[in-house]
Amino acid sequence: MDHPENSKEYVGLQVNQGVAQPSIINPYLKRSRFQRRELSVAEMVEGIMKGDVTVLSQAVTLVESVNPDHQQKAQEVIDKCLPYSGKSIRIGISGVPGAGKSTSIDEFGVHVLDRTGGKLAVLAIDPSSERSKGSILGDKTRMEKLSVRKESFIRPSPTAGSLGGVARKTRESIILCEAAGYDKIFVETVGVGQSETACHSMVDFFLLIQLAGTGDELQGIKRGIMEISDGIVINKCDGSNVDKCHIAATNFRNALHFFPPSDSGWVPKVLCYSGFYGTGVKEVWDMIYEYFDFVKGNGYFDYRRNEQNKYWMYETINEQLRNSFYNNPDIQQRLQAYENSVLLGQKTSFAAARDLLDIYFKKL
Repeated sequence: MDHPENSKEYVGLQVNQGVAQPSIINPYLKRSRFQRRELSVAEMVEGIMKGDVTVLSQAVTLVESVNPDHQQKAQEVIDKCLPYSGKSIRIGISGVPGAGKSTSIDEFGVHVLDRTGGKLAVLAIDPSSERSKGSILGDKTRMEKLSVRKESFIRPSPTAGSLGGVARKTRESIILCEAAGYDKIFVETVGVGQSETACHSMVDFFLLIQLAGTGDELQGIKRGIMEISDGIVINKCDGSNVDKCHIAATNFRNALHFFPPSDSGWVPKVLCYSGFYGTGVKEVWDMIYEYFDFVKGNGYFDYRRNEQNKYWMYETINEQLRNSFYNNPDIQQRLQAYENSVLLGQKTSFAAARDLLDIYFKKL
């Protein structure tokens, strides 16, 4: 840079050029030393079987990946872990946003670990943004007591567009956690309404957390998440809210009489408790263990597991067909053109979909 101050007319004034600033990145830095070595399938399975939390986390990340290469490797890991799964109790915990699911899981988890020992895995599902596609994944911050226990594993995951209150690969994550020796699995759904019931198809006991003042008996008898619940608990039963919670519990008990009997023969119970103060937690778990004794005694426990396996077989078929359709080269070439035709009103959405499906099936 030329400095006019250095010209002869400015006697006694001189500006030096200065020193070139070095790059903020060290040119001698070897990035390879910071890259994590990719584990093989055998190494990953071995780490999971040993209960290595780091390897288990990597395996869950691999399962959740949408990369086709990762999916193939993840399937091999799941296949090798499958013979060691199925020995846990799976409990789904759902409820409206703000019902206190994460806080309750913190109390439930500490109680069940102190009472029965063993290991507990919490799969917390967080909603993904429709705009940015990102998730906060902050449920673990409310599990202050459970997160410091060595025998617990807490894994937040995004829904990534999946409906039903759970993530796309939650069931596979359950298999990995069971193979790692976790004999109790909690699946915390996103804040749900009445139609998000997918979690019920992957757990043994479905616990619905409700709040007082969320509706009357008519709201309670609506079909959906209420009729598939194995237990209903009213949270925040403390302070001046105690009477309201007991009134709400009475309304829910009355509403349950309008539902047909469940296949298991179990009559859902309605209890009140406080997740913040930890009162009534023992009674909730007495109800859960009473349920397991009941369904294992009449054979429904194994029947439900088999039905769930059949359900997820069909779900996997549907998912693979969907992925195969959108990854088909002929479909990818024509999809944008058909989309533009629909936007311009040249084709109806139904006709465009039919034509694309015809193209896809003729190329098989």
